[in-house]
Amino acid sequence: MERRILVVEDQKDIADLIAMHLRDLGHAVDCVHDGGLGYEAARSGRYDLVVLDGMLPVRDGLDVLRALRMDRIETPVLMLTARSSEIDRVLGLELGADDYLTKPFSIPELQARVKAILRRIERQAQAPEATQKLSFGELSIDTASREVRLARGPVPLTAREFDLLLHFARQPGRAFTRMQLLDAVWGTTFEGYEHNVNTHINRLRAKIESDPANPRYVLTVRGVGYRFTDQR
Repeated sequence: MERRILVVEDQKDIADLIAMHLRDLGHAVDCVHDGGLGYEAARSGRYDLVVLDGMLPVRDGLDVLRALRMDRIETPVLMLTARSSEIDRVLGLELGADDYLTKPFSIPELQARVKAILRRIERQAQAPEATQKLSFGELSIDTASREVRLARGPVPLTAREFDLLLHFARQPGRAFTRMQLLDAVWGTTFEGYEHNVNTHINRLRAKIESDPANPRYVLTVRGVGYRFTDQR
């Protein structure tokens, strides 16, 4: 299925290379070369995926991502970054990036990440749309509004954090490996990427657990991975 992809990259040769290989996958691709234009194009709602460079003129990529999520634009975002520090990657994920690639990256890896994100979109589109509310103690999840609440009030989650929580909550008590979570929530089983699951688990716990070091909801299963509480 053809998808519309926006590439926001200030280096024209890199943008053209990315666009060429995404078009090889059968998608329609537009390119812009600064963060201001990228923000305006991304918020138009015309695109199924945004490939967003972190270092951009006019408006920084992380600022563009932050603004899109504040505007409730939930279009998936694949961040590109030349930065190698873990804090920059985690910040991008916390702001709502669906995935990231650190430059330099290989074209097959780029294509694999894009395929994984688009595959997840298709899975969500095919999922039943019936409204369902799940409750576990003080935690409630509304699948229609994608709203999560605790006794203290609503809990702001990124799109990926919500998808991860919902996957757990729909199968309480079941243990999942990191690779199973990557496949189900990220749509990929990319080797060596399990640490992304750990990062999202830690961010999710920080938001829904009163004591993240001693979680009540998202539990660690030694030697396996994670499971969700089965205590309704």
